[in-house]
Parts: sequence; structure tokens; C-alpha cells
Amino acid sequence: MSNAIYYVSYPLKKEASIPDFLLAAEALNNEFISKQKGYVSWQQFRDGDIWADAITFKTMDDLKNFKAVSKNPSELAKKFYSFMNLSPKLCKSHIFSVERSY
Repeated sequence: MSNAIYYVSYPLKKEASIPDFLLAAEALNNEFISKQKGYVSWQQFRDGDIWADAITFKTMDDLKNFKAVSKNPSELAKKFYSFMNLSPKLCKSHIFSVERSY
């Protein structure tokens, strides 16, 4: 089986503090995401005002289980989300299977 990646791109809210946002992401990763079955890694990217998260899991089932558990966000998740502009026009998400790596 190939790895699965949950990819989300979004802008931060205008008033968001980037250092505080990164601390919230680190806390969420350390206390919740990294403890999920099949977790491999979480990378955060930035291109100007657009941020993107790529969370890798060992299998698609692991990713789907993570998404199901995440439907009821914890306080750590709510804190992380509070920095993001989650407008459907600006926030895009995809689930990818890794077909090939070089």
C-alpha cells in the first residue's frame, strides 16, 4: 500500500500572529496528530499569504480514520483553526495517494 496525504491550503486571518500560529500547530501535532495510527509526518508550506499543510499517513485507511476522529475538534484543534481563514473560497483540501516517489 502507498502512503496517503491530507493536503489543505488556506490563508491566515489578517490579524493572526505567525509565531503563535506555529506554536498552535506544534502543540496540535505533538499532543494529537502525531499520536494517530499510521502518522508519518506533517509538513507546513508557505507561499506569500497562502499556507499549506501536508499530513502523511502510512495508508489511506489511517488517513480516513484520522479524518473521522477529527470531525469533533479538540481545544488544541480549535486554537489552531482560530488563526486560519476557513472560507470555502479560500480554503482547499485534497486527499492524495502517493502513486510514485523518486
